Amino acid sequence: MKLLFVTDPLDRFKVYKDSTYAMMREAERRGHHLFACEPQDLSWADGAVSARARPVRLLPLEPEEEHAPKPLWFAAEAPEVVDLAAMDAVLMRKDPPFDQDYLYTTYLLELAERAGARVYNKPQALRDFNEKLAIARFPQFTVPTLVSSQEAAIRAFLAAQGDIVVKPLNAMGGAAVFRLRPGDANIGVTCEVLTRHGQTAVMAQRYIPEIREGDKRVLLIDGEPVPFVLARIPAPGETRGNLAAGGRGVARPLSARDHEIAQAVGPVLKAAGILLAGLDVIGDWLTEINVTSPTCFREITDQTGFEVAAMFMDALERKVGKR
Repeated sequence: MKLLFVTDPLDRFKVYKDSTYAMMREAERRGHHLFACEPQDLSWADGAVSARARPVRLLPLEPEEEHAPKPLWFAAEAPEVVDLAAMDAVLMRKDPPFDQDYLYTTYLLELAERAGARVYNKPQALRDFNEKLAIARFPQFTVPTLVSSQEAAIRAFLAAQGDIVVKPLNAMGGAAVFRLRPGDANIGVTCEVLTRHGQTAVMAQRYIPEIREGDKRVLLIDGEPVPFVLARIPAPGETRGNLAAGGRGVARPLSARDHEIAQAVGPVLKAAGILLAGLDVIGDWLTEINVTSPTCFREITDQTGFEVAAMFMDALERKVGKR
């Protein structure tokens, strides 16, 4: 198969923990041909969406080499213009923020779909399933939650709940996540900064004490859960378990509640064209549904031996037909 990965710059990958790298490595192991581009390399003209993409070949790396500051892990040929509809699959793996440029990219990818391209995750689903707001579709699994741009509403929610977490709707990696309690001196300034003085909606959720045991990442591939979660345990003195915020990842089998959530959410995501999603579960509660560029492949595989990338590639091959 010819696979086009729409990603962040390849030379910025931290390959020892990068899920896109794991996908690419498994795809190449199966004999598939890899191409890579960034969102700004996409163009639309004469009814077709093309990309200025580079054919990519992966270089062998020893485990210790993967941790080098900038490991030489790929060889790329000169860019060539490729029609997205001529690819067997296009994998959208650009990290958030989901800003205006990201939105425009989904429009271009949707135009490519109309011309015959197979895009995963589906561009419309990337727009429809905001990673924070998507949990509203499954209220049976969520703690009390507020979405508002108004400081008065956030203060009233804090007074009712007693302990809350406030976060932006378009970020990732634990960026700009704040815990607020009554009496905190910085409630006002936190609300002002996050809402841009009442202009931007944010999400507030009741604080879940089980965060101490980890913010669990449940990976769903074509609607089915990977049999292990990665519990991201906050560093001492931290509220956030995100690995990007210093959390420690520990792989564990899914709990009965994790299975219950996955069985409810998985079919909905699959029907929407979401091949890969990462559910965030704290204790028994669903807190986010990540669909842009879910991670944790490497950590789960390294700790359990379960080949997450192989499960993903099996699903992709079934979707498009192995060639």
